[in-house]
Amino acid sequence: MPRIHLVGLGAVGAAYASRFLDSGADLRVVVDGERLARYRSEPTVVNGRAHHFPLLDDDLPADLVIIAVKQTQLGAAIESLRPSVSTGTVLLSLLNGIDSEQQLAAAFPQAIVLHAICVGIDAVRSGREVRYTSLGRIIFGEPVNPGPLADRVRWVAGVLDRAGIAHSVPTDMLHELWWKFLINVGVNQVSAVIRAPYRVLQTRGQPARDVMIAAQREVIAVANASGISLGEADLDRWLDVLDGLGPDNYTSMAQDTLAGRPTEVDSFAGTMIRLGRETGVPVPVNTVLYGLLKGAEAV
Repeated sequence: MPRIHLVGLGAVGAAYASRFLDSGADLRVVVDGERLARYRSEPTVVNGRAHHFPLLDDDLPADLVIIAVKQTQLGAAIESLRPSVSTGTVLLSLLNGIDSEQQLAAAFPQAIVLHAICVGIDAVRSGREVRYTSLGRIIFGEPVNPGPLADRVRWVAGVLDRAGIAHSVPTDMLHELWWKFLINVGVNQVSAVIRAPYRVLQTRGQPARDVMIAAQREVIAVANASGISLGEADLDRWLDVLDGLGPDNYTSMAQDTLAGRPTEVDSFAGTMIRLGRETGVPVPVNTVLYGLLKGAEAV
């Protein structure tokens, strides 16, 4: 049985951790000293069920490490994971954005870093309670995955199968990574500005939905200028996913603004502004979103 370490017991991390635990997987949750006592004394409740997740209490390395923190927490997560990573450990990053894999590869050259995104999950956290109506699926793999799949990719697929976690391996993983970036740049940022659930952005003709789509079209333009082929079909694919999400649930970024936590705006609009300068592509919608979200954080 592979040894699995997970760092990040927020909405996404707790949802997937509950599946691993229910399947009998050898799971350990990596926590820092501040959270250790709290997690030991207080269960994490996922969809009404209390889970006492096993916490890492030794220095044995993992076979698979799943990173489910926010981008702002990645640096601290890397330091906490150093005892967990040895030669051949597979790292699967579920972070938003398009550059966490490069940061992990630089920090852990001895490891195998796969690209990954999770789509269709609408988990929401309030304190130690997490709920979701859709667990979505994990899309992962090497940058390019022609058949037959690499051994490490097939192995991870088997681990996810045993946990009952839906997944897929695309031929062009970088395209999928940018597609998820398109999603987040639009829905996360706009929902955070207006502090609204999915239902507002699911409503056709709603001006906020138009702003979301405009921000996502800027991602398409920047991606094409960067050699990544995104198009209107990718936008339509996202809108189909959006229709299936729980209308009363909130994006992770909207949850952050409602709770007064720092957001991932630097990874979304901040990255878009930088890439816009580098490629010469105008990104006015993302520039405005960046200013609004940064302004809200400063209040």
